[in-house]
Amino acid sequence: MHHGIKKLLLLGAGHAHVHVLSRLAQNRPADLDVTVLTPYPHQTYSGMTPGFVAGHYSEQDCQIPLEPLIKAAGAKWVRARCTGIDTAGRRVRLSPVAQSRSQDEILPPDLPYQFLSIDTGAVIDRQRLEAEMPGAAAHALIVRPIEVFAAHWPRVLEQAQARALSVAVIGAGAGGLELLFAAEQRLRSAGVHGACFTLITGGGEPAANYPAGLQARVLRRLRRLNITVLRDTCVGIDQGVVRLGSGTGLACDIPILAIGTHAPAWLQGSGLALSESGHVQVNQFQQSTSHPDVFAAGDVSARVDQPHPRSGVYAVRAGPPLADNLLATNSGQPLKPHHPPKNTLNLISCGAGHAIASWGPLHAEGGWAWRWKDRIDRGFVAKYRRP
Repeated sequence: MHHGIKKLLLLGAGHAHVHVLSRLAQNRPADLDVTVLTPYPHQTYSGMTPGFVAGHYSEQDCQIPLEPLIKAAGAKWVRARCTGIDTAGRRVRLSPVAQSRSQDEILPPDLPYQFLSIDTGAVIDRQRLEAEMPGAAAHALIVRPIEVFAAHWPRVLEQAQARALSVAVIGAGAGGLELLFAAEQRLRSAGVHGACFTLITGGGEPAANYPAGLQARVLRRLRRLNITVLRDTCVGIDQGVVRLGSGTGLACDIPILAIGTHAPAWLQGSGLALSESGHVQVNQFQQSTSHPDVFAAGDVSARVDQPHPRSGVYAVRAGPPLADNLLATNSGQPLKPHHPPKNTLNLISCGAGHAIASWGPLHAEGGWAWRWKDRIDRGFVAKYRRP
């Protein structure tokens, strides 16, 4: 047990860490020195990104400004990227963010910690992506990181004003479907008439992880909007062409990549116990199974005792128990287990004004479901905004 001031390093500002900061803003222990390491000045809430694409929200509507929250928590903000973790030396290595620091600021090569919490959110490993899907990194509009995607989306709208675009979304999970429905609504209403839309599923059915009844609802919606569904894989992307596993090519102006995410490459070599997919293995306390001074939550982690999908629904729920256990670690108190729910409420937006709701095997749809989602999403962002 450490005496005196203890150093907590929050690596990343994902959904769970936003709650940790809010909790520290209410009552931060006097003996706890907190540093937040993240390259972005805000967290873009993933649940509202399709609404931003559809034109229902502004970019600012979807953002939680981090600096006011960090200041309220009495923490320090280091605006940089993580390049590696030295668990033996209890240090996190850094690299600068371009044009984010004034000339009189000197970025240290690493940051020390006595206990570390990792919540960097979902990422796409560009090198791995290039090996699996050549050309995607150069020619696709990639959903992750969301902050970069949101910055590029207005350029698509500018192109749509000039000519009819062909848009293909690669990935048929909930995230890909929501973006496809949102893009269809926005471009058909604001762009030149004649835009066409395609869903490339990866070989399976749309919404394959959901009950058959919900899949049927999704397919009906796709047919109603004249969206082509290709049950094929994407094996590469060239300028203006998506190459398919069947050997054919799909002419496409805007390929949007919404595939499953990867574990951060910098976890390799950290010494942390990792899953087969490279995510941090954690126990019931969201604590590393190999290093008790390290915690992880959200998409960067993998529960060994109770696996669950990597989604915002689970990441948001991880925040309160993570905050409890970080504070318990600081004070030397016993940790409390986090029990993710077996069933969660899932709301798939089909563009502004309509959504499909599911809870376990139950599902329904309508304008009421979209209004429900809108209220939940706005409430989440408002909860963590500081004046």
